[in-house]
Amino acid sequence: MKRVLLTGAVGFIASHLSELMLNSGYEVIGYDNFDPFYPRSYKELNLKTLQAYPNFTFIEADLRDRDKVMETMEKYRPEGIIHLAAKAGVRPSIQDPVAYTDTNITGTLNLLLACEKYPVEHFTFASSSSVYGNASKVPFSEEDATSLPESPYAVTKKAGELLCYTYYQLLKLPITCLRFFTVYGPRQRPDLAIHKFVKLIDNDEPIPFFGDGSTSRDYTFVADTVKGVKAAYENPDGYQIYNLGRSAPVSLNEMVATIERAMGKSAILKRMPDQQGDVTITYADVSKAHAKLGYDPEVDFEEGIRRFVAWWHEAKANLK
Repeated sequence: MKRVLLTGAVGFIASHLSELMLNSGYEVIGYDNFDPFYPRSYKELNLKTLQAYPNFTFIEADLRDRDKVMETMEKYRPEGIIHLAAKAGVRPSIQDPVAYTDTNITGTLNLLLACEKYPVEHFTFASSSSVYGNASKVPFSEEDATSLPESPYAVTKKAGELLCYTYYQLLKLPITCLRFFTVYGPRQRPDLAIHKFVKLIDNDEPIPFFGDGSTSRDYTFVADTVKGVKAAYENPDGYQIYNLGRSAPVSLNEMVATIERAMGKSAILKRMPDQQGDVTITYADVSKAHAKLGYDPEVDFEEGIRRFVAWWHEAKANLK
C-alpha cells in the first residue's frame, strides 16, 4: 500500500482529497495543526469522517516545527508528499502578513528540507490562482507572468513555487505545483463567499456585496479539484505547474442569483465598495492539465451550488 503524507489533511480541500486517496488504496498520514482561522469544530467533523478509515493516521502538529516534521518523516517514511496546508485567504493576509509569511513559506521549506534527509518519489504543492494578480489577459496560462501579486497571500504562494523549483534542481526531486481556482463545495471554509452567503441568506441576514457585481471567479467544484490533484500526484514529470480550474468564470451577480435559486429564497444585499486586494477576474486555461493529466472538470456551477446547499442544511446544526 502506497503511503502519502498529506498536509492540511482535515481542512476543506484536503479532507476531500484524503477520502479520495484512502478510497483508492493509499495509506494517508494526515498532518494538520487546527489553525484557529476558523472554528475547530469544522475540522473535527472532517477528522471524524477520516478516522473511520483503517488506513488513515492523524498527526496534530505545526509545519513550522521543523523537528516534528523530521520526526514524522523518519517514523512513517512516506513515498510522497501532498502539501495543501497553508494560511489561506487574500484579505486576511493584508491584515496579518507576518503570520502568512511564516506559516506558508517556512512550513513549505521545512517539508522540502525533510525531503533532503528522507527522500520521496514526488512532492505536490498547492499553489493558487492568486499568483496571476490582476492580469488583463484571459484565460490565465501557466506560461503567463506572475510577478505582480496583489496580496501577501499571493506572494507566499509564488514564493512556495520558487522554493519548489529550487529544491527540484537541488535534489532532482519531481515536484508539481497546482494553481487552484476558487474551490467550493461541501465542507467549504466559513469565511469564503459561497458558504458565508448561504448561511446569511438562510438566517435572513444581509450579505456583503462588493462593487457592482461584475467581478468574476472561476469557481471549481471540490470533487473536480481533488481528482486533478490525485492525477498530478500520480504523474510526476520533473518540475511542472498546472492550473486546476473549471475555465468558466461566474460573476458575483450570477453567483448570488444561483444561490437564490438553490435556496428558493432572495438575498438581502449590503452594498459595499470594492475590496483591497481583490482581482477583477480569475479564469483558468486548463489545456495543459487536460493534455497531460486527463483533467476534465464535470460539475457545473448550478449543480455544485445545489450540492453545497444540500450539505449546508444537513451539516449546519453541527457547525458552531
